[in-house]
Amino acid sequence: MPPPSPFELQWLSRIDQLSAEQWDALFTDAPPFCRYAFLHALELSGCVGGQSGWMPYHLCIRRQGQIVALAPGYLKRHSYGEYVFDWSWADAYQHHGLTYYPKWISAVPFSPVTGPRLALAPGIQRQALLAAITPQLHQHGLALGLSGMQWLFPGREESLALSRQQWRQRLDIQFHWHNRGYSNFEQFTDTLTARRRKAIRKERRCAEGLSIERFEGASITPALWQQFFLFYQLTYAKRSGHGGYLNQAFFDALGRTLTDNLVLIMARRGSHWLAGALYLKHQGCLYGRYWGCSEAIDDLHFELCYYQGIDYCIDHRLSRFDAGAQGEHKLRRGFEPTLTYSNHWVFQPQFDQAIAAFVDQETERVQQRLHEYRRLLPFKST
Repeated sequence: MPPPSPFELQWLSRIDQLSAEQWDALFTDAPPFCRYAFLHALELSGCVGGQSGWMPYHLCIRRQGQIVALAPGYLKRHSYGEYVFDWSWADAYQHHGLTYYPKWISAVPFSPVTGPRLALAPGIQRQALLAAITPQLHQHGLALGLSGMQWLFPGREESLALSRQQWRQRLDIQFHWHNRGYSNFEQFTDTLTARRRKAIRKERRCAEGLSIERFEGASITPALWQQFFLFYQLTYAKRSGHGGYLNQAFFDALGRTLTDNLVLIMARRGSHWLAGALYLKHQGCLYGRYWGCSEAIDDLHFELCYYQGIDYCIDHRLSRFDAGAQGEHKLRRGFEPTLTYSNHWVFQPQFDQAIAAFVDQETERVQQRLHEYRRLLPFKST
């Protein structure tokens, strides 16, 4: 019989069962999405909890009473808002008369952003901790009647550490822009083929006759937040038939608590606002997150969500621009393919074996796509 684990697992149904200082002490260098203010805003606004299908179930790990690790976590009754797709797994469970939900995930709701999922206190060794707690997680998941557990968008090293403890690794691809010391947008486009430069110049003409303005931090007024939220709602309703995962209270909370991380870029014609894109920034990286408009203008999405973001990175010497999940069309605009990771444990042995075969095949396909995307990058040959 293995010796008892020195680590105690505590499960939190609200993030405010800890203080912001306790949480952020372990997420000091993490993107803002992992920090207390962002996760608390989701809970306070009701974007998670209630009937959302996202029930907060954060993991706090203690040793001799001291917090040594934290993970944002949720009990899920669907797979919406995760950006790691397991609908086919859920369908297979249902086809065999089994229940796939609830499951537990460590993730940031509605935010496909790579970052720490299991943040550690100084002196704690990740591999030793995972070896000790994985059996405890398995036992707890079975006791709750979960189909399994997942870690979504951990960093590469964290994902590899999970893999060594038999958490099956999945790969996917996002497209990120990298700033190679450009002094202006034209210097960046000079690195592209003539065909792509011409196409980008054509797309950027959509802004002719419009005023595009940047607002940062405290300069984003309540009126601007209200206008932006209207754009967000209208765009989600047109695309998905509902007003979006997030509400006005969430954006208002961001404006109060993450002031230093916010960039809002808005477009107007005369005095009439037409569209807006909200970004977050942190330690050399710009994150494009939310967008909306009240009037369909060809290519304005590309201008506000991609080209203005690139401009901002160049002006502020940010090294990387993460413009969100999926989107092969980003490739043509100078965004480069980047691997993302997730790790999974399915408790039902029969399905675990089937999913292992699926993941092996999927990994091979993703690697082939990555190779093809790199071949298709629009940069001039060197």
